[in-house]
Amino acid sequence: MSQVATAVVFESPGNLSLREVGLPDCDPTDCLVEVDWSGISTGTERLLWDGRMPPFPGLDYPLVPGYESVGRVLTAGSESTVEAGSVVFVPGSRGFQDVAGLFGGAAKQLVVDSKRLVPLQASTGSEGVLLALIATAVHAIKRFENEELPQLIVGHGVLGRLVARICVALGAEDLCVWEQNPARRDNDGSYRVLDPSDDSQSHYHRICDVSGDSSILGTLLPHLSKTGCIVLAGFYHKPLQFDFPVAFMAEATLRIAAEWQPSDLELAQTLLQNERIIVEDLITHQYTAQEAAPAYDRAFSDPYCLKMILDWRSL
Repeated sequence: MSQVATAVVFESPGNLSLREVGLPDCDPTDCLVEVDWSGISTGTERLLWDGRMPPFPGLDYPLVPGYESVGRVLTAGSESTVEAGSVVFVPGSRGFQDVAGLFGGAAKQLVVDSKRLVPLQASTGSEGVLLALIATAVHAIKRFENEELPQLIVGHGVLGRLVARICVALGAEDLCVWEQNPARRDNDGSYRVLDPSDDSQSHYHRICDVSGDSSILGTLLPHLSKTGCIVLAGFYHKPLQFDFPVAFMAEATLRIAAEWQPSDLELAQTLLQNERIIVEDLITHQYTAQEAAPAYDRAFSDPYCLKMILDWRSL
């Protein structure tokens, strides 16, 4: 009989349940991981939740979401690269037998190829769920050439805050962040957070957008200096459009930051474990896994909720 695990399941867009799903059999390279915490992504998972996610390989309902989990290896296969008992970050699982797994991390137990697991310090707590977002922020910053750092960041959610904090840790000065929502303009004073209409600086040479706003280029291009670069680090579910003459006059460069790479993850681990960036305050809400339905609802609707995590330890 196949092993089962309790998981968050998006039965269809807008319809969530917490129920048992079948786990795949473990291969010699696999590990069985027991999850302590999983994060809720207000970008990718929100698109899955409301049915706006563009077609992805393996996208189907019902599905188990989630790619930000932290847990402990229960059993390790004979060819595993990670030992049993290790605390690990899980960027998604190998899937399930009876539901789709995109990305399959929001479950009490997961079968994962050991090569995908990221060992963490034994003392790592729930903040470990942020590792993928930290790596994503690192990747976005690296999309600027010659190790230059962005001067303007657009969006002050979790990803925007991480980009800003990493830039400060790497030596950025006079960094500015645009945020339209007053509820998200708080900061520690190491950089400025402004309503875009209050920014007196007219041009920036390096802009990093994490807003996910498909219409953002129309706003940003007039603020880009000659031969400047905009890195698009959000996820945009609608086609991006812009006024070509404005981009032409600026000789603008547009770059896309997609999935983080192993080198990004290495730097993210260093920043997190050496406490070069502070992340604990980014986890603003925590619900038990049994409260998954209200947790997802609040994560997607409350502007004061930066990062919501589910605590699986009581299951």
